[in-house]
Amino acid sequence: MKNVTKHLNEEQYRITQKQGTEPAFSGAYWNKKDIGIYNCICCDAKLFSSETKYESHSGWPSFYQPISKDILETTVDDSFFMERTEVHCSKCSAHLGHVFSDGPEPTGLRYCINSASLNFRNKEDK
Repeated sequence: MKNVTKHLNEEQYRITQKQGTEPAFSGAYWNKKDIGIYNCICCDAKLFSSETKYESHSGWPSFYQPISKDILETTVDDSFFMERTEVHCSKCSAHLGHVFSDGPEPTGLRYCINSASLNFRNKEDK
């Protein structure tokens, strides 16, 4: 695989490669309402559709399901004195955020994703 991190800025690199987190309500996409697809900032894999995005009041973009079940991988994250489920892109292993079991139906999941790990493509864009 080619170097998928060459084009990242410092914040994107810190979040996707060093398991960082952006401050709540600071990312470009937490309040975005446009229709389109959220891709991995590192490898451009299609991760989430705006159709599954919802307002979780957490300050991060939140989705109740990925585009496909195979596009994400998870690991246990026991940092910050708690156990959480970390979410990675299955194509390039970029850290995206975390998934929690307090989301809406139909899945009951909340994929809480850092804006810096995403690249949004409007529905009209090719």
